Amino acid sequence: MRFSVLASGSSGNAIYVENDDHAFLVDVGLSGKKMEQLFAKIGRDMKNLSGILVSHEHSDHIKGLGVVARKYKVPIFANEKTWQAMDGLIGNVPTDLRFNFNMETVQSFGSLNIESFAVSHDAADPMFYAFHENGRKLVVITDTGYVSDRMKGIIRGADSFVFESNHDIGMLQMGRYPWSVKRRILSDVGHVSNEDAAVAMSEVVFEKPTQIYLSHLSKDNNMKDLARMSVTQTLQSCGIIAGEYVHLHDTDAEEPTMLVTV
Repeated sequence: MRFSVLASGSSGNAIYVENDDHAFLVDVGLSGKKMEQLFAKIGRDMKNLSGILVSHEHSDHIKGLGVVARKYKVPIFANEKTWQAMDGLIGNVPTDLRFNFNMETVQSFGSLNIESFAVSHDAADPMFYAFHENGRKLVVITDTGYVSDRMKGIIRGADSFVFESNHDIGMLQMGRYPWSVKRRILSDVGHVSNEDAAVAMSEVVFEKPTQIYLSHLSKDNNMKDLARMSVTQTLQSCGIIAGEYVHLHDTDAEEPTMLVTV
């Protein structure tokens, strides 16, 4: 199993996951043209996609969804409430490309098992995904106001994480956003801060080689170096030595990460 964080942030999100037989996107938050450019950078072609997994209906996750699905005849998987919320936002999607992926279920595609799980965000019915193959696990979890015990139970022990580290609380509080937006981000249906993400990671990372891709960083209220420092310090305070077996990686809104094996 291999993956690439094609884009991550409020300007657009898309994550590519493949094994030897199937290839999936989690969200299509950029234009169809931009998605084609990102695929070219990792040496892949969207015509080979097996499906698109939708997390929720916010524009930075579905901007190019309808265009890509129609052009490349790619099936879309989403839960019922998300389908309803996307009505009118992604254009007409043929019936043969519309599939339900219910919350808290597992769908199998050959040897690749994909598990959906609920997150806490201000969307109709937001969920993210854990990918399982041959004892290896990749977890994608962003756009959640907090990481519940139930979420931790599902994501615990993954070999690779794409984990939200959205904002530094101090930067957000002192920043230019209006209070209503700050309150939304800080709420239980907003976004996870560097500090809260790090605490959650400390409870789900096992003592084995683990890759963590810090994702959905705010342009205005975070910095890559600050996120890495916050997470590293918290993990170290919990007895987890980042760099010894936990490896932190940055993600970007413009450039994909290299395609890596889970």
